[in-house]
Amino acid sequence: MSLSIVQKHKNALRRAIRTRARIHGTAECPRLSVKRSLKHIYVQLINDDECKTLAAASDKDVKEKALPLEVAKLVGIMLGKKAESLGIKKAVFDRGSYRYHGRVAAVADGARETGLTI
Repeated sequence: MSLSIVQKHKNALRRAIRTRARIHGTAECPRLSVKRSLKHIYVQLINDDECKTLAAASDKDVKEKALPLEVAKLVGIMLGKKAESLGIKKAVFDRGSYRYHGRVAAVADGARETGLTI
């Protein structure tokens, strides 16, 4: 690995830690965490008090073929429905080291469509 790749990873990790320092999920208001790669997107509802994942969804669960932005919105809708079945109405959005635009924002919009307050 070149030095620039290592430095990029360190910078991303520092951004994620800085973001998570102000966010804490509970059982009533869990943390909605997003992991984005070049091909896939994963989201989880996490209770930080007990270090438990309450619900999870990814684009691997989506059966439809669509553009990545539309698939990300469908993943947010899927997670919102899972949260609704668990009785969760509110969540704290954790964007990690990613900017709030594109697929990350589409996940949040999809979760909001199901009635989840972010």
